[in-house]
Amino acid sequence: MNFEISSGKLKVKVNSRGAELSSVLLEGVERLWQANTSIWPRHAPVLFPIVGKLKRDTYLFSDKNYNLNQHGFARDNEFTLVNKTHNKIVFELRTNDSTLERYPFEFSLQVIYSVEETKINCSYIVSNVSKHKMYFGIGAHPGFKIPIHLNEKFTDYYLVFESERPFYISKLNNGLLSETKEELVLTNGKIKVTKELFENDALVFENAQVNSVSLVSSISKNGIELDCKNWPYFGIWGKKGCEEFICLEPWHGITDSVNANGDLKQKKGINKLNSGESFECSFSMNFF
Repeated sequence: MNFEISSGKLKVKVNSRGAELSSVLLEGVERLWQANTSIWPRHAPVLFPIVGKLKRDTYLFSDKNYNLNQHGFARDNEFTLVNKTHNKIVFELRTNDSTLERYPFEFSLQVIYSVEETKINCSYIVSNVSKHKMYFGIGAHPGFKIPIHLNEKFTDYYLVFESERPFYISKLNNGLLSETKEELVLTNGKIKVTKELFENDALVFENAQVNSVSLVSSISKNGIELDCKNWPYFGIWGKKGCEEFICLEPWHGITDSVNANGDLKQKKGINKLNSGESFECSFSMNFF
């Protein structure tokens, strides 16, 4: 079921399935990718309890192997509506029989959206309600529709970074982290959007390099700025060969490396919570 919140300028719809943003209208103009099933059938999935892929889609915990698909199961589960006002909405997913088959921890995941003027604020609260230490990843995967306007092209857009300092991307090998890193070549802190940019999969940034990044049209000057200070990982993804959307993705967690041993406790980027503890993170998306 879709629910709507609004700031007046910004009208936002959120689907209870996956607690996923499904529409972002700024003064009547759609800014979110509209989940064309023949290209990429999602809008802005919430990634939990892992980010990215597991090597062989499996992990080991307490001497037992578990199967878990890319980005985890939250995006495919029905969330419960906890609270809603005209400009804020709170959803929650809790442990169920299906999640326990793939993830042996009792948890609560709250997803909170609020809107003000032209900005969406998003928060995730992960709570460990089990008696044992819990291991998890959490991340966002919003897809932004470009071009925004009919008189624009995909290649009229730029990714604008927060500074002109060097940024380094970690290369992927079949969705897993390789040992190779390379500098992302920027001009005045910008890089032109082309479909070739994603020829070798997503651009993956480790070590908290990205605090904010913008996706901006050189024609209309319209776009989006995503702020995610203190998130350790960041991804930028466009579907190979597609010229219709780009995803800007802050992560607390990351895909397995090609050398991963499968032990969840030793997984790169894994977060840990003791019994009764909670973890909170947030980011914002400002549309202009």
